[in-house]
Amino acid sequence: MEYVQPRFSRQVVNRAGSVLVSENIFHEDWEWANEVLANWRASHGYPINTFQATLRGKLKDIDAGALVAQRLKRTPSIILKLKRFPSMNLAQMQDIGGLRAVLSSVSRVRKLEKSYRTSRFKHQLVSSKDYLKNPKPDGYRGIHLIYKYQNPNVTVYNGLSIELQIRTRLQHAWATAVETMGTFLGQALKSGQGEDQWRDFFALAGAALAISEKTAPVPGYEKCSEKEIRKKLIDSQRGLKVFQKLRSFAVAADKITRERGAGAYHLIVLNSITRTVNIKPFPVYKLEEANREYADIEAQSKAGNPLEAVLVSAGPVDSLRKAYPNYFLDTHQFIVELSKWIDRPL
Repeated sequence: MEYVQPRFSRQVVNRAGSVLVSENIFHEDWEWANEVLANWRASHGYPINTFQATLRGKLKDIDAGALVAQRLKRTPSIILKLKRFPSMNLAQMQDIGGLRAVLSSVSRVRKLEKSYRTSRFKHQLVSSKDYLKNPKPDGYRGIHLIYKYQNPNVTVYNGLSIELQIRTRLQHAWATAVETMGTFLGQALKSGQGEDQWRDFFALAGAALAISEKTAPVPGYEKCSEKEIRKKLIDSQRGLKVFQKLRSFAVAADKITRERGAGAYHLIVLNSITRTVNIKPFPVYKLEEANREYADIEAQSKAGNPLEAVLVSAGPVDSLRKAYPNYFLDTHQFIVELSKWIDRPL
């Protein structure tokens, strides 16, 4: 396999990033900037593969059944991040190339982390975040290690950043559920945006799972008893119908990704009484018709009918399934673990 090498200086890469987030861009400028970004993004492929080989070697002795995934950050996500953080330059972005290891327990996560921190490793550890000791307020937990690639034999890639995420299966199930809801509801929950009720639910779910794994409490829930968290979970889950939505979206995601040629947009209608999900595809030129039907379902819902609708593009759903190869297992595990909390005696 022939790997892509960087063709542009960091100054040029940063200039391209500035063009891509500009409000008014000439078409030829956008094409140039997109070409630079495509090359810069693809150049992370070689470092990712070398890091993956090291990771798999370490996991043989720590957790042979661990899941490993690698990815290059999607172009829309890169541009969105540049817009969210105006002071960030494209060449500074540390998670364009990413690896993820999903292990069976917190103790094994710590063993893998220790292995990286204490063993001889030619690549430079430039940043680390311990979200097990200090969870994010949104409920996210895991370990992040950021490395600068260093190889005296292949210097063309030196200085490129690779992010290694280390999680347990429970932490990964939480993250999958967040991304699932964000994708189907059209809310950037993963980025800390979206409706308060959904953000509160996932922070609460993260707090419950932190207790289950005996890690540090999620900020805001330090003083809550397990009984209080259980009650909040019951109320939030019932009000938002989280489990029903996750199960329905899993069905929808499978159908959309298997039949993605059938339509660029899909109207998904959930019936809470019959517990059914109806999926209707629409080609791009029928988007106006899709929005009319979407509005009609919403009107029926406001009138008291047990219907809820979401209109999603096939692209993000397909990306969701690619990012989480064990999608069904992950969403199912999230439901199972929270159900244990909800079924606890008061």
